[in-house]
Amino acid sequence: MSRTNVKKLLTATDLVGQDVLVKGWVRTKRGNKFVSFIAVNDGSTINNIQVVADAEKFPEESLKEVTTGACIAVTGKLVESQGKGQTVEIQAEKVEVLGTADVETYPLQKKGHSLEFLREIAHLRPRTNTFGAVLRMRHAMTFAVHKFFNDRGFFNVHTPIITGSDAEGAGQMFRVTTLDPINPPKTETGEVDYSQDFFGKNTNLTVSGQLEGEVAAMALGQIYTFGPTFRAENSNTSRHLAEFWMIEPEVAFNELTDNMDLAEDFLQYLVSYALENCADDLQFLNDMYDKELLNRLNFVVNNKFERVTYTDAVEILKNAKKAKFEYPVEWGTDLQSEHERYLVEKHFNKPVILINYPKDIKAFYMKLNDDGKTVRAMDVLFPGIGEIIGGSEREESYEKLMTRVREMGIHEEQVWWYLELRKFGTAPHAGFGLGFERLMLFVTGMGNIRDVIPFPRFPKSAEF
Repeated sequence: MSRTNVKKLLTATDLVGQDVLVKGWVRTKRGNKFVSFIAVNDGSTINNIQVVADAEKFPEESLKEVTTGACIAVTGKLVESQGKGQTVEIQAEKVEVLGTADVETYPLQKKGHSLEFLREIAHLRPRTNTFGAVLRMRHAMTFAVHKFFNDRGFFNVHTPIITGSDAEGAGQMFRVTTLDPINPPKTETGEVDYSQDFFGKNTNLTVSGQLEGEVAAMALGQIYTFGPTFRAENSNTSRHLAEFWMIEPEVAFNELTDNMDLAEDFLQYLVSYALENCADDLQFLNDMYDKELLNRLNFVVNNKFERVTYTDAVEILKNAKKAKFEYPVEWGTDLQSEHERYLVEKHFNKPVILINYPKDIKAFYMKLNDDGKTVRAMDVLFPGIGEIIGGSEREESYEKLMTRVREMGIHEEQVWWYLELRKFGTAPHAGFGLGFERLMLFVTGMGNIRDVIPFPRFPKSAEF
């Protein structure tokens, strides 16, 4: 007999009355001298299926290895349930233990565990309701990203993980080298001689696939990247990871307004997809972690995003007499999360797209506005988290881009190929970046970014 997963068993009315085979992990076992009730979960859904084992067929001794965490295979008849909490259950005919779990040492016994404790056992935490839900939703959001772009004629492009350039100009990058760490070759001036390294130059793990994405967009028209990115920022906050995933669409011929339209469509599509396809997991996370989660998701789907210039936003914030901000606001400063959330949650009461930021606080590749002071940047702001997307129209003028490269002290030889895109058939184009874990924080309601990725990487932690 072939195995049927729990999700299908719980919804397949056509299987009632038939013999079925289910395999999974024991969540709980309870009962009395007449009958045992075993809750089995195989990861296909947050819901367990109840296995009923009569004591006549299964004396207590025969089920002693069926403990929380053990893996079992159960053959029996799927019947309508007599008890509360489930519509169907399995009347067991045969129970086989595939793998035992010692009650004394298995850490996930039936009691509450802190998220901090579960991070220490990341190899077992997917078996909890919480992390099962998060990982299923992570899959659903990954699929939704690819479906959104594929349905709209975008091409997925794989950009390099090892790079010789720093796309953001942020500088905090992980070095990739095969040189001897104790005794590396040196130049005449005493510096490490990277010309003798594997790639013949200094290389790092990428912080963004955007620059290479622009290359593809200037040939294929509309592309997106979806891959791992890395930042060596020594930050131990609940919002930062050293390894995370980025989604970066780039579209030839798009200008700032088109870019905003795409970002709004994209985010509303993803949140709608979660609401339609992850109902059980979302209900669990809403009930257990964040009572406002479903309200916030519907808030994004049901509201048109407000579009505001940075300059107007600064005026709104400066005139917000009742708000007490930790960080003061002046034109030319980068807005903090508290400012972004005030605009979304208090002032406009809808998601916000801020545009036209001062050039001095944005990256070199953003298109300069006619005022010479601002660039065609955009940030999408969400309730609860602030910025979720950052993007811009890109500078397509070779001369203007060269000026910015020099102003910001970027080495031309690192980005020569990027500059050449502006020499040969340049065109207006625009794109943005969505941090996948930022999205996951929003759609799951989890409070810490380390809890929305299977194996988080952060300072002093690369376990598992």
